[in-house]
Amino acid sequence: MSCGLSQMIQNMDRNNIELRIAYQCAPLLAGLKPSNLLMLRAKELKQVQYLLKQAGIKYFIVAHGQGRAAVLLYNKASLQEYLEQAIVAEKLGKMGYTDLRLGKVLYVFRQHYEAFLRGEISFPHEMGFLLGYPVEDVEGFIRNEGENSLYTGDWKVYGNLSEKLRLFGKFETARERLMKMVSAGVGIADIAKQYKMHQPVA
Repeated sequence: MSCGLSQMIQNMDRNNIELRIAYQCAPLLAGLKPSNLLMLRAKELKQVQYLLKQAGIKYFIVAHGQGRAAVLLYNKASLQEYLEQAIVAEKLGKMGYTDLRLGKVLYVFRQHYEAFLRGEISFPHEMGFLLGYPVEDVEGFIRNEGENSLYTGDWKVYGNLSEKLRLFGKFETARERLMKMVSAGVGIADIAKQYKMHQPVA
């Protein structure tokens, strides 16, 4: 991590939601990734929903309870295209996903995740696919039970390390740039429009 980004994170106002969106979701906003997960305090959820609607950013509430909320921010076209790749579709099919339309996938995933939170099933590893992780890394994580990774960045890497390191470098650059923009007074809605993330409501 660059010294500049490290210092920005250390000095970040944790109550500034737009700054936290810029940090947690920069790869999505910059068009480098189809989705990102945003972790919030439950009391912040309504404010974030309003903000995302103003920005035209698609989102799905994955979990909400015990004072916390997890929200998936995504580019609908990019995430749907990723899920429809033959190898991803095959893996999802084996995990119980018979309908790969994005809305259906998200609905089933939330059911799986809620069952996990209740202690009824093991962790739903399809979350890796919903976050657009490379298939070899999702499979490697499952096979190795999260151990023996080649590197840990935005996710645990199990293949094509040099390619992932370049990608993580791009993520870091995007985080630094977007956090600087928010710190300078540029809102998430303006950033979304600048990066063509604004999506019309279907």
